[in-house]
Amino acid sequence: MNVVHYYENKTAVLNQLLVRIPAIDEQIHIKGRKAKVVEIIKMDDHKYHVHVMFEKITKKQPLTKDLGKKKR
Repeated sequence: MNVVHYYENKTAVLNQLLVRIPAIDEQIHIKGRKAKVVEIIKMDDHKYHVHVMFEKITKKQPLTKDLGKKKR
């Protein structure tokens, strides 16, 4: 078993005990969000730091409606 620490921009996101270490450029899901593995650093025999980059979330623009003009 290996201890895998996931980081995004020096912020710890998740720590897991895993048998298989993720590969570089692998698409993974962390807390319901899609992420891509950028870098893997081996600290000890069973300790890894994995740097990930989350997919950007695009917010939908609300439909704009001209509320100032009302027809009577």
